[in-house]
Amino acid sequence: MIIGIPKEIKDHEYRVSLTPDGARTLVGLGHRVLVEPSAGDGSGFPDEEYRKAGAQIARDKAHLFAEAELIVKVKEPLLEECPLFRPQQTLFTYLHLASLPQLTKALLDARVLAIAYETTALADGSLPMLKPMSEIAGRMAVQIGAHYLEGLHGGRGLLLGGVAGVAPAHVVILGAGVVGSAATQIAVGMGARVTVINLDLERLRALDALYRGRIVTLAPNQWAIDQTVLDADLVIGAVLVPGAKAPKLVSRAVVSGMKPGSVIVDVAVDQGGCVETIRPTTHSDPVYKVDGVLHYGVPNMPGIVPRTSTLALTNATLPFIVRLSSEGAERAIRSDPALAKGVNLAYGTVTHRGVAEAHGLRFEPLT
Repeated sequence: MIIGIPKEIKDHEYRVSLTPDGARTLVGLGHRVLVEPSAGDGSGFPDEEYRKAGAQIARDKAHLFAEAELIVKVKEPLLEECPLFRPQQTLFTYLHLASLPQLTKALLDARVLAIAYETTALADGSLPMLKPMSEIAGRMAVQIGAHYLEGLHGGRGLLLGGVAGVAPAHVVILGAGVVGSAATQIAVGMGARVTVINLDLERLRALDALYRGRIVTLAPNQWAIDQTVLDADLVIGAVLVPGAKAPKLVSRAVVSGMKPGSVIVDVAVDQGGCVETIRPTTHSDPVYKVDGVLHYGVPNMPGIVPRTSTLALTNATLPFIVRLSSEGAERAIRSDPALAKGVNLAYGTVTHRGVAEAHGLRFEPLT
């Protein structure tokens, strides 16, 4: 199979979807790997490393899309890339289509087979390709929040962990999945006062046992969420409904009542966000204020640490890329229930219920 590795063009997105070592594995299995020029530069993987691994450097993006049967990306295509797709081509990437109606329509019109990293799920419900980026995003959310709490950057002028005689900042984490757990680890490590709110009580029990009284755990009801957020200095949105829009847990009214200079980092922004006032931002212009509260809504947060992210992502995606390329996409989907769950669009039809419901489109399950 011919596998295409395009250069990411989202704002300040320096990750690449495959390392040279990953390319070497695929070439060794008899596949042809085409890499767009300078696709790996931002992650520290120059073209020469791909050549040494046996990959070929495409003339340009158009050449790569014209040749490749399987397009492997990091982030969802931008609308300007969609005309490059051709019917029956397979796209394998993070998609987050529930919050992207225009992209959903463009990919439906292109009649591609679109498989999303974030909905590819193992039998136990775990999301193997979402997990590494969620771990990174969760850890980074606390670092970024601490940065914007500094007075120099518009925040309340707080040190997250406080000092002797001065209370630490209060970090409220909405969700205790991979993102929330990673955020909790860093927030506790930095000495913050941490409250975690999550629907799954067993997950809260596990965190409570792990941190031995160093965090407060709360079961969610709207009153408890509202009161806890109003007391927060930093709120981290870490809610996930795979493939669907995130529920809105924090209203505009509650945001308006938060302390001036407080910070919201909503990691769920790529699924619409769990804070009513959040909207997607970019690395070039990452924050804005609503009623004196800073909002950070960059959807591709792990792109800030591209080498770590690229290495972690390839570790997770390569086994699935091998299966898709060696068996062919349709056979791989039939034989692998995890990949089947990843299929969001199939040749002009919506095959993921969450995406269909988000846009009022007809849902047609895979047969």
